[in-house]
Amino acid sequence: MLGRPKLVLASGSPRRLALLNQAGIEPDALQPADVDETPSKGELPRACANRLARAKAEAALASVKLNDNLRGAFILAADTVVAVGRRILPKAELVDEASQCLRLLSGRNHRVYTAVCLVTPNEAFRQRLVETRVRFKRLTEEDIRAYLDAGEWRGKAGGYAIQGIAGSFVVKMVGSYTNVVGLPLYESIALLGGEKFPVRAGWLNAS
Repeated sequence: MLGRPKLVLASGSPRRLALLNQAGIEPDALQPADVDETPSKGELPRACANRLARAKAEAALASVKLNDNLRGAFILAADTVVAVGRRILPKAELVDEASQCLRLLSGRNHRVYTAVCLVTPNEAFRQRLVETRVRFKRLTEEDIRAYLDAGEWRGKAGGYAIQGIAGSFVVKMVGSYTNVVGLPLYESIALLGGEKFPVRAGWLNAS
């Protein structure tokens, strides 16, 4: 489509890309942002998600401005935080981290926050924060051991991926499912559409 504005997804997450594709949007480029995602001391989950989404958007913008083909593109960045109360759970990289997360989540409510940050072609920043409440069943030792062996937890906030096996752990959810996967679609598309990005342009090819 001639003259269509370009879109850069500031993420290397296959889940976020798949969600955008589900909505009929194909980014022109992926620009994963190299950002330290360690929460600041005493930082609350909502503030952490907002700060990191903004930092990823800023890092992607700096790269895009150096690329003649992408300069002036829309940039969409996001960060997802899983929390029990005020405690932010890690993006599990080690089996011990994932095990601790699953034991903490077992039989309890937790909250998933995703902050979405959109950078417009004139470098204005637009941001939304989405919260979903999730309750897990009480996990048995067999559940935990088998899930750890399956390896789905690697690199996932809170040590689980709801779109996989862990979907069977969910007793109740209040809020956006796509938020828990990693990109709240309603809010993301609303942000893009509100800034005149042609969100329906790819719908004919989406089926």
